[in-house]
Amino acid sequence: MAKSSKTIDVAHSYAVRLMQHLVVPTFVIDPKRRVVIWNRACERLTGVAASEVIGTTKHWQAFYETKRPCLADLVALDRPEQLPEFYSEYAARGHNGLGFSAENWCVMPKLGSQLYLAIDAGPIHDEAGNLIAVVETLRDLTDQKRAEMALKELATKDGLTGLSNRRSFDQMLLTEWARAQRTQKPMALLFVDVDHFKLFNDQHGHQTGDECLRAVANVVSRHAVRPLDLASRYGGEEFALILPDMNCDDACAIAEEIRCAVMASRIAHGAMGAGDHVTLSVGVASHIPGEDDGGPDRLLGAADQALYAAKRLGRNRVICAERMLAEFAGLGRDSVPVPGPTARKSA
Repeated sequence: MAKSSKTIDVAHSYAVRLMQHLVVPTFVIDPKRRVVIWNRACERLTGVAASEVIGTTKHWQAFYETKRPCLADLVALDRPEQLPEFYSEYAARGHNGLGFSAENWCVMPKLGSQLYLAIDAGPIHDEAGNLIAVVETLRDLTDQKRAEMALKELATKDGLTGLSNRRSFDQMLLTEWARAQRTQKPMALLFVDVDHFKLFNDQHGHQTGDECLRAVANVVSRHAVRPLDLASRYGGEEFALILPDMNCDDACAIAEEIRCAVMASRIAHGAMGAGDHVTLSVGVASHIPGEDDGGPDRLLGAADQALYAAKRLGRNRVICAERMLAEFAGLGRDSVPVPGPTARKSA
């Protein structure tokens, strides 16, 4: 293993030889953050040979594509405040020689694949309290992390459509509602319902009904394009789309795109009382939460009533809660009552 002329004097000591043969991937940097030890386990984990990094400050290249500090660097610099900037999970164990712990996805450029690593870094001081080195050890938790992510996905995804499930929808609705209260920006909600779905199942069978729901789900999910948009299966043949930072007009435009896309799919229906092809009814609501608004019940109720109105007015249409009464009046139906959320479960 190559040794730089700047390698510390104890490079051939028993402790260093022991560290070289540890099964735990380990490297050591000096106070100037130059690598002085890069053990064989670290070579195997990263694909980077010790000769490439000993005597340099290029150890970051083993883990990341762009330059950034490793955990050992933050210990050497005594920068616990930068931990949240660089690591998804972290802990500072104190300033008295205890170091930092963190977990992070690393891109591992030499390997061409990502690894999820648990990292510990601690300082070594001399008798006078001066920093002489920082030791960083690594553990590969990739398999465990992927298993954890898979379980989490199972808990938050609808098994039939692959969209977020009702539980995930409820959690995101509360989170985005709270954010909208802070930012005072509108939050839109779409309720999307497959028209005459019971008749569809009766006509074509439940297996074809499942295929229909998956096709509609695919259309809905294609319109959740921003990072905080959430498409979910709300229940049965009903879907929901959370659209943060969006007013009613823009949300209605997206709802109309969804409705038209499903019509363009020309999914055969043909049951008596329904049209030739599957259609959607969509209720839209948007609201800027005020101080007096506790939870998102008002938004849920408005979107729910708008969906009921879309069905009562003939289905295959988009109704916005803000213009609901005008829609009834325009069709000479303003005397039709608009009931609460529990009154519109006919498909």
